Amino acid sequence: MTQQGAVLQGYNNELVKCIEDLNMQREELNKQIQQAEEERNKLQHEIQVLSEQLERVCENLAQKVASRNELDKILAETEAAYMKILDSSRTLLNVLKKEVGSLRHSPDLKPN
Repeated sequence: MTQQGAVLQGYNNELVKCIEDLNMQREELNKQIQQAEEERNKLQHEIQVLSEQLERVCENLAQKVASRNELDKILAETEAAYMKILDSSRTLLNVLKKEVGSLRHSPDLKPN
């Protein structure tokens, strides 16, 4: 019977060691889980901060694009008006040249 008790004690010791090993593995896994949860929380916070920054940048960009589009419109209108002024100036100059030319041929303005 003593021999059977020794065998049983050996089994018990192995069983206790296995249980202790499993508990250590569980503790290590719990540490890893806690670290992963902390990393996840940190990343979620960074994502939230970056999302807010992205939203602000997009709003700012939209305002700038709208301002640029308005400036493009004003510039196009101004250039069109300026081209009309240039065209009118050229027409006026041509008319003036014709008038001056016809005045030179007029007998009343010929030098004595």
